Amino acid sequence: MLWLRCVLCILCALSALLALLALTASVASAQIAPPPRAAASAPTGRNIGIGAPWVSYYGNIARLDLVRMANTFRLIDIDADPDQGNVTPAQIASLKAGGKNRVISYLNLGACERFRSYWHHAPAGFVPCGSNHRAHLGRYDGYRDETWMNPSDPAYRKLIVAYVAPRLIAQGVDGFYLDNLELIEHGTRTRNGPCDPACQQGALDLVRELREAFPDKILVMQNATGSATRQGITGGVAFASLLDGIAHEEVYAPTHDADVERELQKWAQLRPGASGRKLWIGTLDYVGGCSNVHRAKIVVARSRAHGFSPSVSDASAGQNVVCYWGF
Repeated sequence: MLWLRCVLCILCALSALLALLALTASVASAQIAPPPRAAASAPTGRNIGIGAPWVSYYGNIARLDLVRMANTFRLIDIDADPDQGNVTPAQIASLKAGGKNRVISYLNLGACERFRSYWHHAPAGFVPCGSNHRAHLGRYDGYRDETWMNPSDPAYRKLIVAYVAPRLIAQGVDGFYLDNLELIEHGTRTRNGPCDPACQQGALDLVRELREAFPDKILVMQNATGSATRQGITGGVAFASLLDGIAHEEVYAPTHDADVERELQKWAQLRPGASGRKLWIGTLDYVGGCSNVHRAKIVVARSRAHGFSPSVSDASAGQNVVCYWGF
């Protein structure tokens, strides 16, 4: 049996040698293997996309073909006020199309509408718009149901930032479409929303407070694209750096506004902010009806020629129509 023991010893020695060789190879392989590739960073929720097609619609979403709307537009501006009943969180999710689109909600900063619930009522600790007489700057000419509000008023800013905006976010939107900040440009020589330097600074500060409260949400400012906002400073930072996009109405239709077009071009020349993204710039024009295809095609071409994102609808009042132009 001695020979059998010798064979077993030899086999054990060979097995140990093979195991050692395998371990050595494994270590060597691990040492020379390239490091794993860094995971690609997820696209930020604030990225709109330069040139992205967009639409602004403030009616009841149930009237629309959600699939067609989601397939057509990358940025969708709606009125998500839960008390208006225009849209449900499920419908907003459908419009997002699994993250392909961004859905933002209209948010009036420079004025307050009387049909909003927070004109009459607000929870304890907040002052509803209608009761905050100190912040009233007069009726909004042409809009009987709106009153200009002074954004330098602390109670008004608190209402917007800590009550109105969170209710919109709870609906599932990706951010806000900020309206009526052209109040900044009014000055005091008008009865239609006079705004002194404190009021102007208060408007800039209000947007900064929104950015601080919602750092991952989209902020698009409508109109108010003059130097007061483009060069404005709030809390030691450039106001423009707080925004993800701007939009302006009636740049090319009903008539061409060359001054506004030049303003938008100045915004387009701003350097990308800390996020590294250039500002999204939209134009919103009105051609009288969805059948006016020829006029709409001209407007879209002029907007795109400057690198803007065009949206063309029927008329500004209400914005209850979505036009599918097909070009």
